[in-house]
Amino acid sequence: MSTHARLLAEALSARTDDDLAALFGRREVRPDAGWHDFFDAAEALLDPTSVARVLPRLTRAEVAGLVAAASGADPGAVADALRTLALLSPSGATLPPTVAAAVAARDTVAGPIIPGDESVSADLPKSADEPESARAAERAFTTVATLADALLLAEEGPLALLAGGTVGLSEKRRLSERGLPEDPALLDDVLALGTAAGLLRPIERTLRLSDAGAAWLRLPGPERWSRLVAGFRTALPEVLRTRNGGWIPLADWHAEHPWDPSWPARIDGLIRQARLLGLITDESSDGTAAETPWAEAPRRGADPDPSALAAYVPAEVDRIFLQNDLTAIAPGPLLPALDLRLRGMATRESASQASSYRFTADSLSTALSSGETEEGVLDFLEGLSLTGVPQPLRYLLAQSASRHGQVQVGTDPATGRTRVRSRDLHLLQAIGVDQALRPLGLVPDDTGEDAAALTTRVNRDTVFWALTDEHYPAALVDAAGAVERPVRTTTESAPPPPADAQRYAALIARLREAREGNPDAAWLERELEHAAKQRAVIAVEVAMPDGTARELVLEVTGFGGGRVRGRDGASDVERTLPIRSILSTRAIEDAGS
Repeated sequence: MSTHARLLAEALSARTDDDLAALFGRREVRPDAGWHDFFDAAEALLDPTSVARVLPRLTRAEVAGLVAAASGADPGAVADALRTLALLSPSGATLPPTVAAAVAARDTVAGPIIPGDESVSADLPKSADEPESARAAERAFTTVATLADALLLAEEGPLALLAGGTVGLSEKRRLSERGLPEDPALLDDVLALGTAAGLLRPIERTLRLSDAGAAWLRLPGPERWSRLVAGFRTALPEVLRTRNGGWIPLADWHAEHPWDPSWPARIDGLIRQARLLGLITDESSDGTAAETPWAEAPRRGADPDPSALAAYVPAEVDRIFLQNDLTAIAPGPLLPALDLRLRGMATRESASQASSYRFTADSLSTALSSGETEEGVLDFLEGLSLTGVPQPLRYLLAQSASRHGQVQVGTDPATGRTRVRSRDLHLLQAIGVDQALRPLGLVPDDTGEDAAALTTRVNRDTVFWALTDEHYPAALVDAAGAVERPVRTTTESAPPPPADAQRYAALIARLREAREGNPDAAWLERELEHAAKQRAVIAVEVAMPDGTARELVLEVTGFGGGRVRGRDGASDVERTLPIRSILSTRAIEDAGS
């Protein structure tokens, strides 16, 4: 073991900083690892626990090469990759003992397959027929609409995440109550697609709408689908990607990490997501799925082209019918930008190829609180409606506008606290006792300046949106009392994680600094310290004062203070030797004793 560790330590010290950082990243080394020199690094990388941790991360080709090396055969084209991972000896194709033991405990795999090679599977994916393509297109259409609903709910408030990174059952129940599918697994897959495309950002155990997500909501349906497919492809594990940017045949996905027990479940999830995007059909009786016409371009690495998909989905419309019962009917999928604004002033009651919306006092009050004006709503509806704006809707809008602003939310410049004011004392009392608003900590103003006010330490925007979400006619005001147009904040793109070179810079610098000393002396001290811990019997070559060298066989009993202590079995005495006088050591078994 010590011989392998020393050879690896020397090989590590010869690598560039970037190569070391890449190795440490692949081997999941902690940046704060307590290593002092390259010998520490080598021993840690050869430790059975570290080896067992990296084996599940190996690709099918790497596993096949490692199994070949374990049997004494040539590991093939992946030999350099395995040496890079410190799983093969630096100067050959043999395995260190701990690696060999770990491989022996694993199942072998079939012949090596080079990931990313388009010749892996000789057969092209089966093409979907007309009915299968139609069903896949309808599923893609539904997925895009479902994700849009989820993003709108995430805009209202972040979605709580469990420790594992998924949305909890209670949160999924809330989403289902707002019209999203009741299938928890389906919600996980839809939200995963949104996260892969950068539309949702996981931040501090919450899932938040990003700026890219807010922009995506206003895109036409086909372009929405294209962005999702591009995000799905980019987020695929590298082993599934081809050299030209596409992906390998789905039939090969499950086999690409044969020693990773979590890999099959991960691939099952990715295949479900591909099915939700309409890239593949449902499995046939033989267990295979066909590829849809619009999946070929992204599979080969080209930009997704939604034109073939668009032929199977209903065309988007830009007109609605307004009715006297305060409802609106869209004769087809409404253009997303129009749908988004309409849903800001009306509640959508049904969603399909033809959607219906209902105007209520609460929905119009919410629209006004979000920055709409009575004139702006009327202009929008008149330009959108094929039937004009019915009188009942005009009356309800005027009534809502007259009530709007009864509750004003601003910041007290003297105290910095948020102040909620209203001329309607009964309305203010209702806000004060509303259990849904209890987390805001609203209390009556005790300054005596304004009896018709509540104050809180919570910031102004949070209080305003909480009141709006509870359908109170709130308005956001500045220090002078002028009404402001509120804007719901979205989440900026999260900064990318630091590169491996940055994460491991301090660790690599420490290893380099230790290397500047005497590596032979450092290795000798390490061997003696290890022998002392094991009370091992070793042969030491000692430099004598007369310039000669003498070999002693010692059972090492102590090490420290620049000296090593041990019992000399030949003379049965305890010897203490300065480390500087020891020229070399070797295991006593090597001496033939």
